[in-house]
Amino acid sequence: MDPIERAATVRYTDAAGLLDALRGADALFVYDFLSRAVPDAWHAADRLRWLHIASAGVDPVLFPELRDSDVVLTNSRGVFDSAIAEYVLGVVIAFAKDFAGSLRLQQRSTWRHRETERVAGTSALVVGTGPIGRAIATLLRAVGMRVAGAGRRARDGDPDFGTVVSSDELSRHLPDFDVVVAVAPLTEQTKGLFDAEAFAAMRPGARFVNVGRGELVATGDLVSALRSGQLSGAALDVFEQEPLPQDSPLWTMENVLLSAHMSGDVVGWRNALVEVFADNFARWRDGEPLRNVVDKRLGYVPSTA
Repeated sequence: MDPIERAATVRYTDAAGLLDALRGADALFVYDFLSRAVPDAWHAADRLRWLHIASAGVDPVLFPELRDSDVVLTNSRGVFDSAIAEYVLGVVIAFAKDFAGSLRLQQRSTWRHRETERVAGTSALVVGTGPIGRAIATLLRAVGMRVAGAGRRARDGDPDFGTVVSSDELSRHLPDFDVVVAVAPLTEQTKGLFDAEAFAAMRPGARFVNVGRGELVATGDLVSALRSGQLSGAALDVFEQEPLPQDSPLWTMENVLLSAHMSGDVVGWRNALVEVFADNFARWRDGEPLRNVVDKRLGYVPSTA
């Protein structure tokens, strides 16, 4: 933040002080990307022209007043792509090779020979065709998986996915894949996208990975699909309620891998988030086009691919 402090008056605040800090401010950097404080303080934003959030998802700040305003919204697209893709590849391999089962046997000092699965030759549908989804597709293809995408517009010949199917017809395509990866942004159209109907449409024994937003999934329906065997496993990094409640059945299900909303948080990620903002601040100060401008009607940065 040093270059920014030399060029502008910077006010650092927590949620409690946001109301006062917003008065007279031209730009707002929402570093705590999980904070829900901005809507309540919005009426104090009397001069605001630009809001930047330190995440790829913008749902915490995309409330009606911001959407209808002239304030430009930018995000931190590009910081997490490779890290999240590595996470997804890791859990796909972990399921295929039953690493969790090996660890449980090791903890009991039990020697038990088992057969595991090949990853090469299986198939994955990546629901969300932004940069993170594209990075996921690249790594999954590298280990021999057949990969397609699901996005707003169906098309063939996509440079990363080959085939992209329409999210509006998701249930029709879900039976064709062994692994389904959710990385779509959270919008009114995608909230609850993975519900009982979607899980029932998946190939029996398929696996589900969520590295998008917890609200993409109806958690009770996911638990039912895992208990019934319709899904053979799920890897979840995000949840409808965070932290995940202690009484959630997901904690104790042997066919579930959990992590605490950290799939993209590799060493250095905090600095990288500030660097994106600092670069955009220099552009904003000099009157140059900003990077990662969100279409506030869509809820994400439109893809150029």
